[in-house]
Amino acid sequence: MKKIMTIAALGALLAVAGCGKSENAGGAVKREAGNWKTDIKLVKFEVPGMPPEMKEGMAKMMEGASGMDQCFTQEQVDKEDIAAELAKGPGNGGECKWSKKDIAGGKIDIAGTCTANGQTVDMAMNGTMEAKKSDVTITTKGKVPTGGDMEMVMQMTSTHTGPCKAPATT
Repeated sequence: MKKIMTIAALGALLAVAGCGKSENAGGAVKREAGNWKTDIKLVKFEVPGMPPEMKEGMAKMMEGASGMDQCFTQEQVDKEDIAAELAKGPGNGGECKWSKKDIAGGKIDIAGTCTANGQTVDMAMNGTMEAKKSDVTITTKGKVPTGGDMEMVMQMTSTHTGPCKAPATT
């Protein structure tokens, strides 16, 4: 069952790793420096034969990732390159091969196949990117080791909430 969770989490990991980034070429939208809040909603999660408690665990994992705040300096924003991030795939040796990678004019339309930990999934990301907000739907489909097809659909919304917050002092 651990492999099923790895497959399902692949989309979330890739999305969070590259959340809100855009490439400079072709007049693509760049996000604004500052504090960004990311919310993740699990829209669909179907795995044949998965016990309800594991599905609940996956939903809780998504909830835990939701509401995450990240501070991006102007220097970090200037260096962002979604194409380079996507080419890396999900961490820990993952790799993605993209059949479609359109990131321009405030639109994100990406599709391909990603492999991590011996598992391969088809992935698609579609949405919008603005200077102060991005809204992307990530669809992940693949085979599960126990047989059958897995599908997960997540919606990830990142919103600029203002200047970076100063670290708390004690």
